[in-house]
Amino acid sequence: MHIAWLGKKSPFCGNVTYSREVTNALLDRGYRVSFLHFAPDQAAREGEPLLRPFGLGAAPDDEHGDWPDCPEFPLPFLYRSQVYTIPSLRASKVLAQLLRQLKPDLIHASLTLSPLDFLLPELCEELGLPLVATFHPAFDAKRRNLASGTQQLMYQLYAPFLANYDRTIVFSDVQRLLLVRLGVARRRLAVIPNGVDAERYSPGPSSIKEELKAERLFVYQGRIAAEKNVEALLKAWKQAKLGHGCKLAMVGDGPLVATLKPFYGPEQGVLWLGFIADEQRRIEILRGADAFILPSLVEGLSLSLLEAMACGTACLATDVGADGEVLANGAGVVLQANQVTSQLATLLPLFRDQPELSSLLGQKARDRVLERYTLSRNISQLEKLYDAVLQQHHRLGLQAL
Repeated sequence: MHIAWLGKKSPFCGNVTYSREVTNALLDRGYRVSFLHFAPDQAAREGEPLLRPFGLGAAPDDEHGDWPDCPEFPLPFLYRSQVYTIPSLRASKVLAQLLRQLKPDLIHASLTLSPLDFLLPELCEELGLPLVATFHPAFDAKRRNLASGTQQLMYQLYAPFLANYDRTIVFSDVQRLLLVRLGVARRRLAVIPNGVDAERYSPGPSSIKEELKAERLFVYQGRIAAEKNVEALLKAWKQAKLGHGCKLAMVGDGPLVATLKPFYGPEQGVLWLGFIADEQRRIEILRGADAFILPSLVEGLSLSLLEAMACGTACLATDVGADGEVLANGAGVVLQANQVTSQLATLLPLFRDQPELSSLLGQKARDRVLERYTLSRNISQLEKLYDAVLQQHHRLGLQAL
């Protein structure tokens, strides 16, 4: 089967990791994949659609990770960020030409929050191609803050268009229910949680504590941005006064670094490590951590959380998106999104003083991943979905004759 994957490769975010991991796994299972994504290209900038692959496994702007060894095709854009993309006026025409040339069996769009997302159903209907989407936007079903209200508007905007996709993949039953309430037919929604490679992300030796001179190490990994609620974590860390031997490693970059870093630094035990592109280095940090903390106001299903769990790290995360569901019933500590500072100020000393608690929760976290959230399980579910969509498309084609 030939899959035309429409996804994201830069700037780095969860959508990028999702596209990389899933397309690599599909290739490993014998699928043919063509990777289409917004990327700079000289010919595209000069007004000539580039209807040929520009590389195998590495785009000109690629910076992160082990990318699949498959043909890649650029789509012209005006602007792109970790959150959304603005395509050029020619992007839809270039995409249509590419799809006519490639003749894939199925298109899978890992939605990039761009206006092109809204044009895809009509374009694919015109070309007679089945269309699957993965819908990533974070959410908090309880709508407790401004960030969750903004995400609710995103769901309301997308729902009428998702109703025209053959299938849309979401990460949890809660997310599906939210879209059903907004008018998307339940039969068009499939729940396939994110998955992590549990062989690569696994418990193992780490010298990170010695390197950072930490007796107890706590880790946050993700964007340093308002929706991630990192200031609430930092306030709790300061209030807890854990002592000289405890360190909080902040792994990631984002718009709030310059604002927060001057007030939370090494004198409080806070270490700003920045964005770390080296995957093995990130794994080493997770393996050596006593606890992973994710205080987000909104989430989808955090891959960073699943990676920490797979490494056998005790995890604390808020009850937003599907993260609370992932940690429920003893796999970790579920925090209330609107009470992060007070709850962490109480819990952090407990994790400092009780190493056996970290060990127990780390094992339970790893067990939960192996039970429900492996990449292998994710891809098997995706294969079944592809088969069902293709069979449905074939039946509808026969009916039209």
